[in-house]
Amino acid sequence: MYNKKINKLLIGTNNSGKLREIKDLLPKRTKIFSTKYFKLKSPRENGKTFLQNSLIKAKFFSKKTNMICLADDSGLEIDLLKKKPGIFSSRWGGKNQNFNKAILRVFRELYKKDKKWKAKKIKARFVCALTIYWPNGKKIKSLGKVEGFISNEKKGKNGFGYDPIFMPKKSKITFGQMKPIKKYKIDHRYNAYKKIKKFF
Repeated sequence: MYNKKINKLLIGTNNSGKLREIKDLLPKRTKIFSTKYFKLKSPRENGKTFLQNSLIKAKFFSKKTNMICLADDSGLEIDLLKKKPGIFSSRWGGKNQNFNKAILRVFRELYKKDKKWKAKKIKARFVCALTIYWPNGKKIKSLGKVEGFISNEKKGKNGFGYDPIFMPKKSKITFGQMKPIKKYKIDHRYNAYKKIKKFF
């Protein structure tokens, strides 16, 4: 049964940036539904890891719709901040997930740790957990990462979330400055998707 390719899929996110990126990764023939189509609110994410939270979302949306669901949980880990914001990445933006606010908080927290942080290479990574959940309870999960550094200022208008302050290794520009087509080939979401690609 699971050798059969998934051709109809619910993407379990209410984040329009994530929805767009996941859509762009999937084959064009896949019929995609969004949670907005079903007017579904997101469940409470009380997992302790990215994988636990992506499972919570995939299972919740699959049970609500009786559809196969792919859900993502992703975030930014900064080594100097003991891997924070981590699973709380979007929550750093407050109730409305305002990432300008979240980015300012990152800068504030880094400044508290090291007043000269802007002159240093601050190691960070983006992490993405993906879970496919079938209505019968079958599940597949994968984890992808991309290593890099924190830019000392916001740069670029592309992408979403923390993209304007994340510079992947061997790159002189942030994800926010990168053309989406280039970003999609190296980012954490792509690295997680590669491992489950065979289902599509």
